[in-house]
Amino acid sequence: MAIKLTLNPSERVLFCASKWWGDPDMPENMQYPTIQVCEDGEVYDYPLTFICQINCEDLAPYDKEGRLPHEGMLYFFAALDKWLGYDSPTSNDMGEWTRGHFVVKYAKSINFETFQSCMLVDDQDQALTEREMEIVFSECDDNEKCIRLLGNPSSDTVSEKYPELSNLLQITRDTNLDLEFEGELNLLIKANDLKFCNWKKTLAYLN
Repeated sequence: MAIKLTLNPSERVLFCASKWWGDPDMPENMQYPTIQVCEDGEVYDYPLTFICQINCEDLAPYDKEGRLPHEGMLYFFAALDKWLGYDSPTSNDMGEWTRGHFVVKYAKSINFETFQSCMLVDDQDQALTEREMEIVFSECDDNEKCIRLLGNPSSDTVSEKYPELSNLLQITRDTNLDLEFEGELNLLIKANDLKFCNWKKTLAYLN
């Protein structure tokens, strides 16, 4: 079985909780991922969009085979600004994305005293992130067309192209997500790399 992620607006403080959008709560020694871009002759580091963080304790009831960690925090970032309707110096179209345009990070344990929210703000100190949403987990079919962890890509095209890979995270359009693509963004990984938490081996494909 796969694990479905249902996104709900919430007024609760979601510090170190499983959440979508908002600001990641990270250890002091963990760097926010960026990508180097060149624009008008200037080279600089551009922050990736924070997608979500998963408090892995939440996964244990739904991950009976133990394919994912059951402690610590799992983070997902990607160059999604274009698909959220913003001007962006990065351009990721349909197909396989260049490595570095998506990042999976993991903290083995969570410490409320040392973790801190990494906030992105503009020149007027206004938040640059989307409003955070609470994540509710449930079991679902391996092929269900939804936002989920694990299982197979909903698209036969992606499954046929990468038969040795399965989903780490699948992102589809949702009533609470204003993403401007019709298909799915699949973050894919081999079973053995997932077993040993080789997150850098993840591949991203937009279908």
